[in-house]
Amino acid sequence: MKRLLIATGGGDCPGLNAVIRAVVHRASQEPDWEVLGSIQAFNGVLSEPTEVVRLDIEKVKGIHFQGGTIIETTNKGGPFAWPVKDKDGKWSYVDRSDEMIRKLQVMQIDAVISIGGDGSQQISELLYRKGLNIIGVPKTIDNDLSSTDSTFGFQTANQIATEAVDKLVTTAASHNRVFVLEVMGREAGWIAMNAAVAGGADVCLIPEMPYNINVVKEALEKRFVRDRGFAVVVISEGARPKGGHMSVQENDEVGYANPKLGGAARRLIHELKEAGFKHDMRETVLGHLQRGGVPIAYDRVLSAQFGVKAFEMALAGDFGKMVSYQHPKFVAVPLKDAISKPNLVTHNNALVKTLKGLGISMG
Repeated sequence: MKRLLIATGGGDCPGLNAVIRAVVHRASQEPDWEVLGSIQAFNGVLSEPTEVVRLDIEKVKGIHFQGGTIIETTNKGGPFAWPVKDKDGKWSYVDRSDEMIRKLQVMQIDAVISIGGDGSQQISELLYRKGLNIIGVPKTIDNDLSSTDSTFGFQTANQIATEAVDKLVTTAASHNRVFVLEVMGREAGWIAMNAAVAGGADVCLIPEMPYNINVVKEALEKRFVRDRGFAVVVISEGARPKGGHMSVQENDEVGYANPKLGGAARRLIHELKEAGFKHDMRETVLGHLQRGGVPIAYDRVLSAQFGVKAFEMALAGDFGKMVSYQHPKFVAVPLKDAISKPNLVTHNNALVKTLKGLGISMG
């Protein structure tokens, strides 16, 4: 009997369960394969006692439309940076990757499928270099992996953000207000741009293009005539003014490596007031609502295709690679290539041209 282990790492997103289900269903057609799941990414393997569950057809029944992941996830710590509390109460980090690989060997794991974004796939590549038979599946609502045309979870996040813009338009019009909607996007502005186009926003601010507050103010002033009017601004959490930095919150979460973002919308409102903008403004931070809930049909289908392809790569012994959607095919790309370059918005991007063509200001 051959054993395959699934791990879901990083932030959760709609479609994770659909990938898990697809792997299990495809594996069930092979009489000599068993599928296991590691609880909370690779923490389940490293924990004492080990937290690993068997995944069979009964276990994954009906999970394809559920948000989140039935084997849980984490974006803290990991096999290369396991948090350990010292005697003086301070935290340090140790590399437990060799220990984890030995445990997987003892567990007789023949292949690992790691479902995660850029950070998770960087871990996958390092583990592959150490000899682990591992395959990556791209997961991120930010859609910031350049080696695949799309990542699952992204379109659902777009839908949620667009619905938020739709709702803010009606309340903004009713009160003659400006609403600033803050969406996720640390380094990439894809969610903000899609929501701005689909929802009909007036301003869209993204990390890749630092904004000029006076340009933003001028665009918003045009939406008001004799103090009557309204506007909606969509801003990525990683957006920043020219010469400025991202809005970062204090973070004391043990094992969380990334800076904790938050406050981009509030800062923008403060900057607009300082620049002399007089109209009423409110902020709405969408936050983790973008990660939760039911995946739309597109993401369910994409997740299923990723899951089936990932298992077939395991069958073929095609390790050290990540599943990639390159329309119309699903292919395998080396992990080192998959993480080599992020998928960021460029000035000549077609969607940027669409925003400008619609008269949406990018600051």
